[in-house]
Amino acid sequence: MKDTSTKPWRGDNSYDVAIVGAGIIGCSLAFTLGNQGRRVLLLERDLSEPDRIVGELLQPGGVQALGTLGLRDCLEGIDAIPVYGYQVIYHGEGVAIPYPRGPDGKAPEGRSFHHGKFIMKLREAARNAPNVTVLETTAREIIKHEGSGQVLGVVCKKKGFDELDYYFASLTVSADGYASNFRKRCIDKKPQVRSHFFALELKDAKLPSPGYGHVVLGDNPPVLLYQIGTHDTRALIDVPQAPSAASGGIRGHLANVVLPDLPECIQPSFKEALKADRFPSMPNSFLPPSTNTTPGMMLLGDAMNMRHPLTGGGMTVAFNDVVLISDLLSPESVPDLADTDSVLVQLSRFHWERKSLTSVINILAQALYTLFAANGNPAAMFCLILLLMVFVTDNKLRVLQKGCFRYFQRGGQCIDGPVGLLAGIIHQPMVLFFHFFAVAFYSIYILFASLSPASWPVAFFSSFGVFYKACVVIFPYIFSEAKS
Repeated sequence: MKDTSTKPWRGDNSYDVAIVGAGIIGCSLAFTLGNQGRRVLLLERDLSEPDRIVGELLQPGGVQALGTLGLRDCLEGIDAIPVYGYQVIYHGEGVAIPYPRGPDGKAPEGRSFHHGKFIMKLREAARNAPNVTVLETTAREIIKHEGSGQVLGVVCKKKGFDELDYYFASLTVSADGYASNFRKRCIDKKPQVRSHFFALELKDAKLPSPGYGHVVLGDNPPVLLYQIGTHDTRALIDVPQAPSAASGGIRGHLANVVLPDLPECIQPSFKEALKADRFPSMPNSFLPPSTNTTPGMMLLGDAMNMRHPLTGGGMTVAFNDVVLISDLLSPESVPDLADTDSVLVQLSRFHWERKSLTSVINILAQALYTLFAANGNPAAMFCLILLLMVFVTDNKLRVLQKGCFRYFQRGGQCIDGPVGLLAGIIHQPMVLFFHFFAVAFYSIYILFASLSPASWPVAFFSSFGVFYKACVVIFPYIFSEAKS
């Protein structure tokens, strides 16, 4: 961190807001604040088209937020594919889970696309917005006043140049993603990597239900399939632990473990994609949200809060966060962003007001992954083993998995509620709580129904294990969301 006692505060390099990272959050925030009249500096290490394997599916709630921000046109001209819901395939048996219709009778739509094409559209919108300056440079460190501890801006270095550039801002925003360089300046929490997604790009794949995202569940961790272009389909394979070299490494795992579990119509294109030279991967991390308390600085996006991408909720959270924070920091709410006390008050409001949506998506993503990956939070699992060593095993997760799938098969509110939460169009945490435990009790009912009356005494004791397992799956994430 640089002391600024000898550096000028005002000048050509002074802005209202400096944003580090021209990704989903950075571009949309720069566009919105620039249109509010703020002088915005958007900094990005590499402005060429990014090549990423996540951030390719935008839920209906994210599409709505994008429209609210005035960025809906960014979905045009990138070969984006309409998404109407999910197809869940459990041990070869499928159930369609369409997005619920709204009060007007219309079914909402998501969009899936190549991440890089979408980012370039967002960057173009930010670059064309009034009051926004976009620079290709690497943010090296923050400028911090040694006396007050307030962040005053960032120190940057352009590629090919030796000298450092100093940029000052009333508010510095770290929106530099899951591997943020500035997270540790603001919070002590570190992301917990639960697994990795390995990616394949399938050509002209035949999906069981075109227009739907597919989740393939079985004895192995989940596989996601969704179309990202007219001829392209993304396959994301969750891998909790790297396969050993003796088993053929990741290529052997994909061919021998994952491929046989896939629907037959997908297998030819999947097998062809296995000929690729490499399989890109991304860590699947969990980072609970924290209140922004550092004067002059704000964390946003994956720099501040991450959840497992199983439910595809990351961009929906991001765009809704921009809608909220741009309202809380609007010139009407905070005329001068140099008024640090007023900004901190609004950032505290932001932390709590965002929870009506983000808590739902965060908890849902982590709970569903824990459930369908058949492995849980290690600390929670340890407590579980101590308390219920006799009759709580992963078989209880299997009971919950089957119960969840059968619950979806009931249709009606049994799918409208859960998929409405997942889609980011229902913002009520109690709806999540209700449906999660409805699944738990329905799982217990199925357990009893599958056994003869003579076995019911054993099922009675097992039902306590199933219910407790459900609590262990969801409550750690509820508690993490309740913290500041």
